Amino acid sequence: MPLFRVLAALSLVVAGLPAYAQEAPFTLEQVMGAPFPTDLTGAGDSFAWVVNEQGVRNIHVATAPDYATRQVTDYTDDDGQTLGSLTFNARGDTLVYVRGGAPNRQGEIPNPTSQPHGAERSIWRVAHDAPVELARGSSPAVHSGTVAFLHEGDVYATRLSGSTEPEKLFSARGAIGSLRFSPDGSYLAFVSQRGTHSFVGVYDRRAGTLRYMAPSTDRDSNPVWSPDGARLAFLRLAADSRQRLFRPVREGDPWSILVADVPSGTARTIWRADEGLGSVFRGVSASNQLLWGANDLIIFPWEKEGWTHLYSISAAGGAALQLSSGRFEVEQVTLSGDGKSVIYSSNQDDAHRRHLWRVSPAGGTHQALTPGDGIEWSPVTNARDVAFIGAGAREPARVYRLDQERLPLMPPPAFPAASLVVPTSVDVTAADGLVVPAQLFLPPDISPGERRPAVIYFHGGSRRQMLLGWHYSGYYNKAYAMNQYMAALGFVVLSVNYRSGIGYGTHFREAPNYGSSGGSEFFDVLGAGLYLKSRPDVAPDRIGLWGGSYGGYLTALGLARASNLFAAGVDIHGVHDWNLGIQNFDPSYNPLAVPEDARTAFEASPMAHVDSWRSPVLVIHGDDDRNVAFKETVLLVEALRERDVHVEQLVFPDEVHGFLTHRRWMEAYGAAADFFLRMLREPQ
Repeated sequence: MPLFRVLAALSLVVAGLPAYAQEAPFTLEQVMGAPFPTDLTGAGDSFAWVVNEQGVRNIHVATAPDYATRQVTDYTDDDGQTLGSLTFNARGDTLVYVRGGAPNRQGEIPNPTSQPHGAERSIWRVAHDAPVELARGSSPAVHSGTVAFLHEGDVYATRLSGSTEPEKLFSARGAIGSLRFSPDGSYLAFVSQRGTHSFVGVYDRRAGTLRYMAPSTDRDSNPVWSPDGARLAFLRLAADSRQRLFRPVREGDPWSILVADVPSGTARTIWRADEGLGSVFRGVSASNQLLWGANDLIIFPWEKEGWTHLYSISAAGGAALQLSSGRFEVEQVTLSGDGKSVIYSSNQDDAHRRHLWRVSPAGGTHQALTPGDGIEWSPVTNARDVAFIGAGAREPARVYRLDQERLPLMPPPAFPAASLVVPTSVDVTAADGLVVPAQLFLPPDISPGERRPAVIYFHGGSRRQMLLGWHYSGYYNKAYAMNQYMAALGFVVLSVNYRSGIGYGTHFREAPNYGSSGGSEFFDVLGAGLYLKSRPDVAPDRIGLWGGSYGGYLTALGLARASNLFAAGVDIHGVHDWNLGIQNFDPSYNPLAVPEDARTAFEASPMAHVDSWRSPVLVIHGDDDRNVAFKETVLLVEALRERDVHVEQLVFPDEVHGFLTHRRWMEAYGAAADFFLRMLREPQ
């Protein structure tokens, strides 16, 4: 009979473990415990950000001229209630934020600690006093003394002071989002998603009327106001009813940029992407995919050269001007308050890190703002300065202000930085010959000629890239900590940036037959295993796999198809049947309507190969997962039990995909480390 265990909160048991596993210079709690800043924003004289310190989330504000940092909220529990949508008023002296996560399809707000009274999502305001709850809702937009927001599908408004009850502004068909006040506050732009198509709409606050800008059968989005408030630019993506989730798409019907005259509602196309490469829109991380800069220039991303770069175009139309160029990808973009500078993060000249750069919307010389071997992300501006988040291979993330040098706005944490290893970049040859980038973590105490157990980590997404240091995503920041911990326990760790990930251009990301169209990433899984097996410092019969989400998919695929190479695995909320995975993102997907595609998708899934699965596995999943249906793990466990495969499980009631509580991350990674120590340690 298969061994079946339910794992709860775990601490590693050192009795009977190999010597190197007893000598880790730090604990999992220590390496996972550094405060992690997110949601950095700025306006007026201020910057604000969220700090997640072992699951306790609070907001910090720093104000010019001295930028002394103060904590403006006082939450004390690891309760999984997120803080986000930080939005200042124009002066930067009052901050609006949302507490609580988004509902699932049943309308349930995340409640990962299973509180009997449930959970809610509310909009709060904080200035120089205690936070004040303004209303139930989300997606706030602030203008002057007014906050517009969404509640139960409708658009409401209330006073920023909290002195009045919220009033409904309007209802509209479709799913409303992307609320944008015009510069003078008289209009409110929004996007109405309607399944097969979407509209950009404008609500006239004075007249109390709705108007849609040049409605069509296409998908319109990302409205941005002109500085004079008379025009509205937006993206138009051509209608496409084909199912394209988790399969390569390099070309399509070209997308375009339109500018609408708001009073009349008429619009004209000012620019259209070329046929071929770049015809499919790929965005950046920004407040909006279109930014309206000085001199009536609109900044936008385009993948014309096979790499995501920035361009600008006159609002009157004409030829696009390329602002960045080379074999790198622009990722996060912001516009200075005066519209005269674009500040962005990219992996320019440093493929496995991120640095900040500045360029004018009119083109010209690029200025490197943060050179060196650090990693910098989330650039934002207020009326006078630039702030960002930075980290390194050993130093965890902190908020900085950019002057002649980086000036920290957060104190250094009590953290075992000196005990961490510095990963190195290596290339792995996949089983089909493709060269795949990876990062190698070697145990600090390994001796020449010694062979150690090894684990391979696969990130999720798959539109992600692991870096040579602490990551800008909270999920992968934790994964980097886990890889450091496994190295400290004596494992050789390989973190693989497999095909279909970002950072290496269109052709790598849109790899032939990836995902549901064939699972070609399995060649990278095999190549990584063979690379480790060939190393003189790796025990070839003690190689494990681990990862979450898409990484869980690749872990399961590796165990199902190559149990002779991989001795054990930890599969965290992985996809096991692509036909279920696609349906979770697109409920209209019907495998019976596309039998050939559905057959290919299933053959690319771990469930198609469970008959050859022999290696033990630990599966971890929260049952309120909105990204990967909990059913995926239920069906896998059932199939493995029937085949007498050693399967252990750790289930988190009411947890979502990216676990919201620190204690659940500790349980998950503690269980994973314990599992690998038991399954891959030297024979006793």
